Amino acid sequence: MVAPNPKSLFANTAVVPVLTIERVEDAVPLTRALLAGGLKVIEVTLRTKAALDAVRAIAAEVPEAVIGIGTVTKISDIALALSAGAKFLATPGTPQTLAAALAMTPVPVTPACATVSEAMALSDLGFSVLKFFPAGTSGGIDFLKAIAAPLPRLKFVPSGGIDASTAAAYLVLPNVVAVGGSWVVPKEALAAHDFSKITALARAAAALRR
Repeated sequence: MVAPNPKSLFANTAVVPVLTIERVEDAVPLTRALLAGGLKVIEVTLRTKAALDAVRAIAAEVPEAVIGIGTVTKISDIALALSAGAKFLATPGTPQTLAAALAMTPVPVTPACATVSEAMALSDLGFSVLKFFPAGTSGGIDFLKAIAAPLPRLKFVPSGGIDASTAAAYLVLPNVVAVGGSWVVPKEALAAHDFSKITALARAAAALRR
């Protein structure tokens, strides 16, 4: 068994907001603000105590959003994420045991790599769309250009160190299907509940095209 191919997730989106949600009560209005700006595919990181409850709230109240869970670092995270309603999973790195477990999941997965060897190992397990993380400090655009020829079947979702000024340069690469980033939801805007600003940033991000 191989997890479903995540490529269809990114067919109509170029930017996946990567969210760190500290307060459950922010989850639904934040998701609605992103949807209003045209961003439907959203990754919530498992970096806070509120993350799983936030995903549950989004799944219940904003079913039109495609909510994934990122920062999956342990095999036990997989069951927790699926029970919360995650529609896809992402990792910051993918050791062999975690990769094998992810290959058996019923939802799409973008396991992360930062080197050619890691990308090849994940490809051997059947993964064809990988998260490239942390992109900004792991070679960035030059790395992705360099591996396009030797690894022509692999596609990437670079994340980490990408912002509004660099996203477009990643998206023109033929082996990039989307980019992930947190710039769409500035911490100060979320803390102030300035959802109109978040919608405006989402609209600008949604306008980016590969």
